Amino acid sequence: MDVIKCKAAVAWEPKKPFSIEEVEVAPPKAHEVRIKILASGICRSDEHVMSGSFTQPFPIILGHEAAGVVESVGEGVTCVKPGDKVIPLFTPQCGECSSCISPKGNLCVNNDLSASGLMMDGTTRFTCKGKPIHHFVSTSTFTEYTVVHETAVVKIDAAAPLEKVCLIGCGFSTGYGAAINTAKVERGSTCVIFGLGGVGLSVVMGCKVAGASRIIGVDINKDKFAKAKELGATECINPQDFKKPIEEVLNELTGSCVDYSFEVIGRTDTMTAALESCHTNYGTSIIVGVPPSASQITFNPMTLFTGRTWKGSVFGGMYMRSNFCGFVKVTDSWNKFFKFGCQK
Repeated sequence: MDVIKCKAAVAWEPKKPFSIEEVEVAPPKAHEVRIKILASGICRSDEHVMSGSFTQPFPIILGHEAAGVVESVGEGVTCVKPGDKVIPLFTPQCGECSSCISPKGNLCVNNDLSASGLMMDGTTRFTCKGKPIHHFVSTSTFTEYTVVHETAVVKIDAAAPLEKVCLIGCGFSTGYGAAINTAKVERGSTCVIFGLGGVGLSVVMGCKVAGASRIIGVDINKDKFAKAKELGATECINPQDFKKPIEEVLNELTGSCVDYSFEVIGRTDTMTAALESCHTNYGTSIIVGVPPSASQITFNPMTLFTGRTWKGSVFGGMYMRSNFCGFVKVTDSWNKFFKFGCQK
C-alpha cells in the first residue's frame, strides 16, 4: 500500500485559523484501517482545542464526528474490508479491558482522551511539510483520509446516508445515550435539559423515547425552542426572562423538582444549577457538556448528602461496536427514528 497525499484542515497552533494543507497519510499498520472521510460534523470539543481551552499537542488534525468508506486495511483486520461504509470512534472498544467487559462503563483503556495525539504504537500516520501531525482522540476526521485502530471503527449499513449518520459518531449518540443509558430515564418522569444545541436536542429525543411525561428545555436562545418542541420538549424557558436563579425557577415550575437533569453546555455554573434543580432525595443530574480542561467546580456537599446523584456521561454510555456493529438504517425522518443492528 502507498502513502496517500490529500487535503486536510491542519491546526498548527491554538487560537489560529485552520490551514488547508496537502498532507501525507501513511498506510495502515497491523490492526489499523485507512478510511476515506466523506462527511464530518463539527463539535464544540473541536472548537475547545482551537481556542486553547483543551490541552492538545500541536500541530494536529481535529474532527471526530464522521463517516466514510474503508480504503485499505492492515494485517489482521477482519471486522471491516475495503469498500465498507464505517463510522470512526473516538471511544474505542477493545472488548477485553475492564471498562469494555463491565456493564457499568464504556471508556475503553485504549482511548486517547488523555491527548497523546498518537496511534497505539506511539507514532503518527500524518505528515505535512516534513513534520509529523498529531491525531485527535483516535480519529482525526478533518481530512480526506485518516487512519484508525480497528477497535475504533464500526461498520454501518451500505444504504446509510453518510452526511446524516456521521452525527452518530458523537453528537446524537452522546445526547440520546445520556438519557437512555446513563440516566436510564423512566416513563412518566420529569426531565430538564440545559442547552438545546445538537447534543441537547438529542437528549430531548432520548427522554421522549424513554417515556418522560415532562421535558423542559433551558436555553438563552429562544430560536431553538421550536425545534426542541418538535423533537419532544413539552416546554422551554429562557433564564434571562427571570430575576431569580434558574434552579429556583425550575423548582417552582415543577413543584417537587425534576427527576433527571442534563447539563449539555460545559459550564460549571450550569452544572451546579442542574444538580440543584433535581429532586433533593432521588434526583439524578448528568454532566454531558465538556468544560475547558482547567475548569474547577465548587458546590455544597449537602446537595449530595440528601440523596441526589451526580454523574458524568461519556459518549452516552454507548458500547459502540457492540451496540451498533453492523448497520445503521436511517429513514427520511432520521432524527426521529433510528434502527440499530449487529453485523453477522
